[in-house]
Amino acid sequence: MSKKSVFIVFLSVLLSACNSDTGRDAPPAQSGTQVTAPDAQNQSRKAIVFFGNSLTAAYQLSKEQGFPALIQIKLDSLGLPFNCVNAGLSGETTADGVNRIEWVLQQPMDVFVLELGANDALRGLPVKETAKNLQLIVDKVKAARPDCKIVIAGMQAPPNLGATYTREFREIYPALATANKAALIPFLLDGVAGDPALNLEDGIHPNVNGQKIVAETVWNTLKGVLSR
Repeated sequence: MSKKSVFIVFLSVLLSACNSDTGRDAPPAQSGTQVTAPDAQNQSRKAIVFFGNSLTAAYQLSKEQGFPALIQIKLDSLGLPFNCVNAGLSGETTADGVNRIEWVLQQPMDVFVLELGANDALRGLPVKETAKNLQLIVDKVKAARPDCKIVIAGMQAPPNLGATYTREFREIYPALATANKAALIPFLLDGVAGDPALNLEDGIHPNVNGQKIVAETVWNTLKGVLSR
């Protein structure tokens, strides 16, 4: 099977796998889990909130194996005063994100990493609606936390949706980042999507080693944001 075909299978199964995750039915209060204990030291740190779907939530792995927790380890090793918050919820679409973001905004945040859209593409939802929802989420973050730095995690649509759809979907993310002066992660799953060795048995969610690569991909962009 070609890499392109594997990628189609990867994205085509993602929605059904996400919706089968019992975590999707959990109330919002259970979706955002602080990676490190909320002791006095952590309360004095700045917060990085990772807001996304099963890719952020570390589907079928422990939260400690997901990329937000791996980034926390890197931050601690470098002595950087940031605390990572995993606010990932499996099966979430951008419309779901619009509905959930106000709950997440109840907690302090200094950096907001937005990772949503894959489930929209798998449902073939209009690109304009996905872009609109992502902008609404960013607008809500800006209104509630005007000093918060924003990072946009890019995603890609399956090629079988057609060249026009996949191109327009891919272009949502750099356009969103540019319009909001946000940092951009070009493709969250770069080097991981379509590689059986880096995904779980379902072939679509990063395994432990895949999460390590995702963490490095995110870190390559995040480190520049934290230094500003």
